[in-house]
Amino acid sequence: MNKISAFSRRNFKEIIRDPLSYIFCLGFPLIMLVVMTVINNGIEQSAKSAIESLPPGAAASETMTIFRIDNLAGGIAVFGLTFVMLFCTLTLAKDRSGALLVRLYATPMRSGDFILGYTLPTFLLAVLQIIVTFAASFVVSLIVDIKLNVFGLLISLLSLLPTVIMMIMFGLLFGTLFSDKAAPGLCSIVISLASFFGGVWFDAESLGGVMLKICEVLPFYHGVKAARLACALDFTDWTSHFMITLAYAVVVTAAAIITFNQKMRADLQ
Repeated sequence: MNKISAFSRRNFKEIIRDPLSYIFCLGFPLIMLVVMTVINNGIEQSAKSAIESLPPGAAASETMTIFRIDNLAGGIAVFGLTFVMLFCTLTLAKDRSGALLVRLYATPMRSGDFILGYTLPTFLLAVLQIIVTFAASFVVSLIVDIKLNVFGLLISLLSLLPTVIMMIMFGLLFGTLFSDKAAPGLCSIVISLASFFGGVWFDAESLGGVMLKICEVLPFYHGVKAARLACALDFTDWTSHFMITLAYAVVVTAAAIITFNQKMRADLQ
C-alpha cells in the first residue's frame, strides 16, 4: 500500500505541476459553461421576440433549452472529463518514453500497483473537477434564476463515476499503446467524439435519425443523459443510461489492464 501511495503522490504532482492541467481541466470547462449560458439567454430573448411577433392562434415553437444551466451542467462535466483522460494518457506515455517504468519494473511493484498508482490521482482530479463544475453551475443557476437541486447535483456526481473510470482507463489504454507524441492526437479524436456525439452541445433526440443512432452506440451520450436525468431527479430512463455507461467502463477497464500487463511483460523481456 505504501508503494501505491508514493507512486500516486508522484503522479498527482506531475499533473498539477503542468499549468495546462488547470487551463483544460478547470478553466476551459468553466469558460464554456459561462459562454453557453450567455448564448442560451440570447436564444431565449430571440425566441420570446419571435413568439410575440406571431399572429394570434399561430403555433409557437418551444424555446431551445439545451444550453440552459440545468441541462448544461451534466454535459460540461462529461466534456471536462475528456481532458482528464488526456492528462492521464500523457503522464503514462511520458513515463514510458523516459524509461521510468522500465526502471520501476525492477522494483517489487506489480502491474496492479502501477495501474492504481495512475488511477487514484486522476480519479481524485476528476472528482474535484466535477465538484468545481457543479459548484459553478449552482452559482450560475442563482444568477439566471433557474433552480438547481443540490441533492440532484450530488446524485449526478455519483452517476458520473462510471464515466470517470471509463475516461481514466481510456487514458491508461492510450498511454500504454502510443507514444507521448502520438497519444495527444488520438485523445483529440476521443474529445471530439465526446463533444459531437455526446449530446453536450445539441439535443440528439430532436435530431433523431442516423445522428441519434450514432450517439446511442457511443458511451458519451449515455453518460451525459445519466448526469442530466439525475440532476433533474428524473429516474425514468436513468437506469438504462447508467448501466450502459457502466458496461462500457467495465470493458474499457478490462482492455486497459490486459494491455498494460502484456506491455509490461514485453518490456521486461
